[in-house]
Amino acid sequence: MAAPHPATPHPATNAPVCVAALYRFARFDDPAALRQPLLDLCNAQGIKGTLLLAPEGINGTVAGSREGIGKAVEHIRSLPGCDELSLKYSGASEMPFYRMKVRLKREIVTMGQGDLDPAHNAGTYVDPQDWNELIADPETIVIDTRNDYEVAIGTFERAIDPKTPSFRDFPDWFRAERDRLLGEGKAPKVAMFCTGGIRCEKSTAFLKSEGVEEVFHLNGGILKYLETVPEEESLWRGECFVFDQRVSVGHGLVEGSYGLCHACRLPVSEEDMASPLYEEGVSCPKCHDTRTEEQRQSYRERQKQEALAAQAGRAHIGHVFEADD
Repeated sequence: MAAPHPATPHPATNAPVCVAALYRFARFDDPAALRQPLLDLCNAQGIKGTLLLAPEGINGTVAGSREGIGKAVEHIRSLPGCDELSLKYSGASEMPFYRMKVRLKREIVTMGQGDLDPAHNAGTYVDPQDWNELIADPETIVIDTRNDYEVAIGTFERAIDPKTPSFRDFPDWFRAERDRLLGEGKAPKVAMFCTGGIRCEKSTAFLKSEGVEEVFHLNGGILKYLETVPEEESLWRGECFVFDQRVSVGHGLVEGSYGLCHACRLPVSEEDMASPLYEEGVSCPKCHDTRTEEQRQSYRERQKQEALAAQAGRAHIGHVFEADD
């Protein structure tokens, strides 16, 4: 029997806003029936964010008070197969979402590979305290399963960057690179990781379906690693992109230094923000030359409305981050 779970997040996360990133691969026979009770509970507790429901489980990030998040987590753990929910808490200085959404999807993280079963056929979990030893082994192939713009701001030492713009592209990348990566007649160890654990859990199930036997993934993802492994022992380099208004976090899950370009939705560094091509809410060096002046004028108007809303003490409903996929 699983150990009892605390009713509220640990006091160490007692920041002004509690953020919970969660997922669980589980079999939901009728995801639609789960939607409204979950949405009603979150709204009643003043929680905001996005949760995805699909036949394969639940995924998302939500934020609110410690007590409210505790009640939502307790409800989610009562859903079929969700007692052992994968959950990472962190804090934020202000609410990172504008509204609450519970969406029905075909997959909780989109890979488009049919009936993979990560709930029963994922790779071997490796806890953060054992991860360094695994990925430092020269016989281990280490693969970052995240999107290219995420890898660009931080990754583990020795990790291969597939340079994929979307998780949907990972299967094609692996099949194209398989012989080069694995070689002929070898059965190497493959270690994969992602932000919170969901993409690497699904990608290990995919590799096993492709006949790769020794597949490992970081339990709890980068977020759990940054939370639990001391910085002086860490093999992580840079910051970790997160899918909310914090944009990035570092060791100890402290808020990072990156901002977000609301024109192209890519992270921007302090150097990017010092560029003459950067205009808050309008453009950055990565996208300036791909947008027309008419588009930039539209972004300026949106930025103006957001500033007016902030001055009036209300949220302007503009871009809202989707859950990690």
